[in-house]
Amino acid sequence: MDLNGKIMKMKGAQIIIKVLLEQGVDTVFGYPGGAVLDIYDALYEESQNITHILTSHEQGAAHAADGYARASGKTGVVIATSGPGATNLVTGIAAAYMDSSPVVAITGNVKTSLLGHDSFQEVDIAGVTMPVTKHNFIVSGIDKLADDIRTAFRISNSGRKGPVLVDVPLDILRAEYEYTPMPKTEPEAKKAPDELSVQRAADAIAGSKNPLLYVGGGAISSGAAQNLVSFAHKLSIPVASSMMGLGAFPCNDPLYLGLIGMHGAYAANLAAHECDVLIAAGARFSDRVAGNRSEFAPNAKLVHIDIDPAEIDKNIYSQYHLKGDLNLTLKLLLERLPCAAHDEWIKHLLYQNVQKKPLSSEDEIPKAIIHAVAAASDKRTIIVTDVGQHQMWTAQYYPFEEPRTLITSGGLGAMGFGLGAAIGAKLAKKQDRVVLITGDGSFHMNCNELATLAKYNIPITVIVMNNGVLGMVRQWQWVFFGGRFSQTEPHRFTDFALLARAFGVEGMRITRRRHLQKRLNAALHSDIPVVVDCIIPSNAAVMPMIPPGGTVRDTILK
Repeated sequence: MDLNGKIMKMKGAQIIIKVLLEQGVDTVFGYPGGAVLDIYDALYEESQNITHILTSHEQGAAHAADGYARASGKTGVVIATSGPGATNLVTGIAAAYMDSSPVVAITGNVKTSLLGHDSFQEVDIAGVTMPVTKHNFIVSGIDKLADDIRTAFRISNSGRKGPVLVDVPLDILRAEYEYTPMPKTEPEAKKAPDELSVQRAADAIAGSKNPLLYVGGGAISSGAAQNLVSFAHKLSIPVASSMMGLGAFPCNDPLYLGLIGMHGAYAANLAAHECDVLIAAGARFSDRVAGNRSEFAPNAKLVHIDIDPAEIDKNIYSQYHLKGDLNLTLKLLLERLPCAAHDEWIKHLLYQNVQKKPLSSEDEIPKAIIHAVAAASDKRTIIVTDVGQHQMWTAQYYPFEEPRTLITSGGLGAMGFGLGAAIGAKLAKKQDRVVLITGDGSFHMNCNELATLAKYNIPITVIVMNNGVLGMVRQWQWVFFGGRFSQTEPHRFTDFALLARAFGVEGMRITRRRHLQKRLNAALHSDIPVVVDCIIPSNAAVMPMIPPGGTVRDTILK
């Protein structure tokens, strides 16, 4: 109702914007087109309350909404038109789905009467995205529009978070209906596991001599960082992290062993192999962690804590199942478990890390770049990556101390994710520094979003680890295909510093190690966007490496 108590009628497009305001949305990402012109007209009316970021491509907008969600914990919002606009969102939606990131995608479509007739720019985007969304809607009537949008926000940010798509036909955008303001939609209440399951798991943990805490991305989603530290310290349990879990437990903590999995620290992988109880905290035992699932943690009883019942026993059988919110579960376990000490076990593992140093001379420059970025950053700096060798070096060497400070495409592994995600992260956390670490292969896929950096003067530092090759794929060809480098040496001649300037962004190049720290300091502390082209050797490799299907016994160190 309006101020005079009269029921307000408005177009469907206006209702969408009003519901976004109800949900506390202040920033959306997108690209206009014919089927969403009414939404953009309604956005124009609310431009003082909602900032719209126009990206260069819808995929960049989807990744930006995802980055916004990951950095803030709020639901990211992206808007795209029908047909190619909607399909251009799919990679971004899939990346959010694989990493459990809350995103609401709103797409326009042709009129209801034209659906299913192969109309111009018509795509069944609900059908296309069904496998990579938590839920999606084709709005069937103007009377259902507001509730469908509200439900999308509730589903996206409840339980195991993820993307939801709402597809709105053009006639519904233009139809008029009563709009009644509602309070912000709250996610479903968090649930704790049952008391018996908690007690059984607590008994198993208390009886352990060589325990390991394996932390995944669910620890960040649930806000469990503080209780993770309390849990590990009270029980003196060493900690290993999946890539998605980095930042949930401080890397500088003496109990931290490092990254686990294919390119993980030797001690972390050895701990999984030798432990007698493994506590999986919001982790899903992906193939990049448990390469040989039949031999992963072969001597351990597994305690699996996960909010999603579908993950229990999906990849690895666990003897103890704790289905519920991780943060609540850790609180319950802490109440039941006495203090413990496992000094000899921890000493043994840390000694193995010292003994198994994988780095060869070719790898020192990438490591030096990551260390230089860390030296120029504070613990709140948000590091975003694309996908490839640079991503693994970042996961191995950057000292993440706080949750939501690493944003990367872990499950989907989408090259081209980084620049859009960095834009979203910076707009979510305007007071924090944001650094994108990328490779020349990935950057070629998303450098069009430099136009977005320049247009909005978004002060992100982009560091390109430029080895002139498709580094990770080439490394696999070197290790597993006898050095037959098929199509992984593109022989491109792109000057990224000049390219940045062409888009209106500052560009610089670093070719000598002695210039590294000074120039990166200047770039990271700039109040304008900067691209830094860092030349690294083409044969630099990410080590250690466990081959697919292997165990810690198969670790390649150089």
